[in-house]
Order: sequence, then structure tokens, then C-alpha cells
Amino acid sequence: MKKKLLSAVLAAAMVLSLAACGKNTPASTETSASTDTTSTDVVASTETKTDEPDARGLLNGKFVDTRHISVELYDRNVDGGTEAGNNAWTKWIQEQMLERYNVEVEFVTVARWTEGDDIGNLLAAQNAPDICYTYNYGQIQTYANMGGVLDLAPILAENKDLVPSMFDWLGDAVIYQDLDPSAGTLWAIEGKRNEICRINTFVRKDWLDKLGLKEPTNKAEFEAMLVAFKDNAETLLGADASKMVPYSISYDVGWRAATLIESFMDPNITDKEYYVNGYDDRKFTENGTKEAIRLLNKWYNDGLIWHDFAEHSGSDDTTEDDMIKAGFVGAFTHNYDYPFRNGKDSINATLAAQYGDGAKFVAVNCFEDKNGGYNKYSYSNTGDRKVFFPATNDEPIASLLYLEFMSQAETVQYLQIGDEGVLHTVDAATGAIVLQAPDEAHHDYYQNSGKNIDMTINCNGLRLATPELTTLSLAFSYSDVDPEDVKTAIAVASKDAQVPPTPSVGDIQAETEGTDLAGKRDQTYDKAVVASVADFDAVWDAGMAEYLAAGGQAIIDERTAAWDATYSSDNLN
Repeated sequence: MKKKLLSAVLAAAMVLSLAACGKNTPASTETSASTDTTSTDVVASTETKTDEPDARGLLNGKFVDTRHISVELYDRNVDGGTEAGNNAWTKWIQEQMLERYNVEVEFVTVARWTEGDDIGNLLAAQNAPDICYTYNYGQIQTYANMGGVLDLAPILAENKDLVPSMFDWLGDAVIYQDLDPSAGTLWAIEGKRNEICRINTFVRKDWLDKLGLKEPTNKAEFEAMLVAFKDNAETLLGADASKMVPYSISYDVGWRAATLIESFMDPNITDKEYYVNGYDDRKFTENGTKEAIRLLNKWYNDGLIWHDFAEHSGSDDTTEDDMIKAGFVGAFTHNYDYPFRNGKDSINATLAAQYGDGAKFVAVNCFEDKNGGYNKYSYSNTGDRKVFFPATNDEPIASLLYLEFMSQAETVQYLQIGDEGVLHTVDAATGAIVLQAPDEAHHDYYQNSGKNIDMTINCNGLRLATPELTTLSLAFSYSDVDPEDVKTAIAVASKDAQVPPTPSVGDIQAETEGTDLAGKRDQTYDKAVVASVADFDAVWDAGMAEYLAAGGQAIIDERTAAWDATYSSDNLN
């Protein structure tokens, strides 16, 4: 199916769905529910001043009586960071919400790496924050089916006039991405990614230079580079030669080998095939994945991959990062900007401090697809965190105003770059925003998550006052690293990258019923990589069969049926 046609169908489906929602609203709210209402119209309507509060208790956009809401906030337990729910940033948000809307905000922190379990427990206890967010839509759907989540469709239809910035920032397509086309329900609002680069492969530039090697441009050259690192461990590491790790991956193979896996996929895959097998972003059931893991299995058995990777599970295990920062690793695949994160504690800054400015990782395209390009997938604008209101939320209007506040460009910019001289400077030559780590006197402004992503809940990625300033400043948005390395990483991640389809086909019930599919997927990846070459097929096939039987096949079947029902030729006429 052609992508332009798909986009048109999605737009048409969205308009029809919203129109259906509008028919169920009172006549006085039908205009605001219409998708034809522009953000400019909404802004104009809110400029009318009155002396009496409206039915929602608002006078000129501000509550007459103080309201109180609670908001989820990830706690990453950052070493040297600040208290997640009590720092300069949270205090600023609280002050602004009280001043602008007369809404008191309380932050409820949940551990980042167990957030699914933590929020699940709070929902089950009916004690969840009024505003929650998660990357796991299936979890939201599960609780929605139990009556534990508010339907946002009627809330938005009746109160669209309050959130012009949110509609301007996200747009109808993103806001209503999860709208069920038949039931008309909307359990969550997708966040938007303002940086869609996803994953890169990085290699140690100084090691290449020391061995007289060029940056690899294909799988054969990459493998030859790994062999050279292994064979020259004493030259590169001296007394630490035994600690050499040519290529590092983690227990999360599906993410950490993404560029390799996607190079084995058909660059011309149809949107339908991608979606049907795209239950998660680890590409487990996509055609080509098995052969990518077969190559990893070969490299593992050749001693080119971190031998103990599968034993260090859990995102809070720092063994791999410590190993990379110590200078023992020659290559790895990770988030497109991973070596640049965390200022002076970033991988590249740490290596440079120990071994000199030339010691660093650079991004390379080295896994060619069948056509000789570098097939990979970026993020779509959607597919970020999903914001939802638990059924226990008795302040949905105040909660909407919080989302409006977090959608305003000036709010996001301040949370990301702070005050000049504290967290950023302005480059005199270009006008670019240059981020810097806060000094000791301003430590309370330390960002526990890059660009305060945990607070900008519907924006993932740098978003400054204008798109032009954002683009100009992106390479300077990491302190203590060379902006040229960031520019290279963006270019490498963007080359031949496809934007994955984001169809709107309604909820997939089977996605709420699988039995620990993510765990079975990860175990199969791990076991297949470390298996003997002779046992690889048996290990992979057994793991895949178990995954499919535990609910994976049911998801594939239901996704296929939902796609066909939405995009069949009959429905397109």
C-alpha cells in the first residue's frame, strides 16, 4: 500500500471518528469538538474577558478556587543528581501552574526502570497520580478494559478551547492516534518526538587510527575491524588486554542490535507487513531478524562479542557503561546520541579525560541491506510516551491545563535549557544555544534526564522557540562533547532511515493478554546469540514457537484482521 494513500485513509478515518464523537456532545460544545476548529480560532475565543466563572469554575482561563492534581514523574536515581520530585525544575512548574491556573501540582515519583509495575500497583490500589504516562500502551488498555482509565475523547471534545497549544503542538493526528475508530474511545494521548533519529553503531575512532584502519562501511569490514581489535588487544590496551571487548551488546539484543537487524529486513517491506509483525520495536518476528541474530551468534562464537552480556540484565546494571568508559570496548550499538549524554560523565567526555581528545566513539553506517543501502528505522513523530488519566482522577480539567502548559513552546524551552549562564550560553557566531552543566552553585538545576524529558511529558527531543533555532542548536545540546560528532551521528542515523507506519486500527485485545512476551523475546535473543553455531536453529525456533504460543501469534492474527478491516479495498472506496 502506498504511504500517501495510507496517510489519506488515516486522515479520513480520524475525521470520521471525531465527527462521530462530536455527535454525542451537547450542541453548545459541537463547534469546539469539530476537527475544523483551528488553534487560531481557539485562541481568539479565549481572549474574551468576563467577570463570572464558567461552568468549569474558570474565570479568564484560571480557576477561581484552587485545584490540586498529582503528576507522575520518573525517578532515575541518578548518581550525583537531585531529588526527582523536589528540585528547581519541579518548584518552577509548581509556581507557574499555581500562578497561571490556580492549580497546585504534586509530583509522585516512580522508578524509571520498573515504572510499569509501579504504576500498575498504584492503579490497582486506586492511588495512581491524576496524570500518568508510560511507553506501554498495552498496560493502559488493560486497565481501561477494567474501567480504570478515563475516556479522553469526550473530555477533549468539551474542553478543546482550553488546550490550543496542545493541539497546535501535537496536531489532531497525534492526539487522536489511539482513538478507536469503531468505539470512539481515547484512552491516551501520544507524545511527540521532535528528534526522530533512533539508533547508531559507534566505533572507537582512536583505535582505528592507531591500527591504520578506515571506518567500516559494510558487514565484512565491520567484522574485519572487530577481528583486528581482538588480535591487537595488547597494542590497544596494554596490561588490560584481557579486558578487550571488540563489540558490546546487552541483554536487550533486539534494541542493541537494531541497525544490524534492520539491515536484514527488506527495505521495500509493505506497511502492512511491518505493522502486523511490529508488536514492539525489537523486530522479533519480522522477516530477516533470524539471519541477523545468526550473524551475531557467529561473532559471539568467534570471541568478538562481550562474553558475559546476558548475565548483566536490568537497565540499572552499569557494568557495560563502566566497561565502555574505562576504554575496553571497540564498538557498540545504542541510542543515536548515547556517547554524548550526561555532560562530563558522558562516554566521550570520560574517554577524552583519560586518553586525550582523540579517544572517542564516532557513528558509522556499516550494516548494508540487500540493495546496498543502510535500511533502518527512525522514530515516527508518535510512538513516544502515552499520557493517560486514571479513573480516580477527579480533576480532569485541571489535568488538561497541565498538558496545555507542557505544550507551550516557552515552557518546554525553559525546562530544556534553563536560564542563560546557568545551563546554557549563546554562541556569538551562530546564535545557537550551547548547553552546559550547571556549576556547583546551581546544582539544583541539574537535569536528571536529558533535556528534562521526564518533565516535558508530551515532547521528546529538543524544542526551542523556533524550528530553525532547534535545528541550529541540536549539535550544541550536549555539553562537554564535540558538536561535529553530534552532527555526524545525526547524519548517520538519518541516512536511508524509514519512518515506520502508525496506522489507526483500534485497540488490539490480544496485546493485553500475552504471557510475558517481552521476557520470552529477550530470552530467545540472548540464548540464540550464545548458543553453539550447531544449535542456533534449534534454539531460535524453539524460542519463537514458545513466544507465538504464549500470545504472539494471536497478536499477529488480530493485527492482520484489524488492518484488513480498516484498509481493505472495499473500505477505501
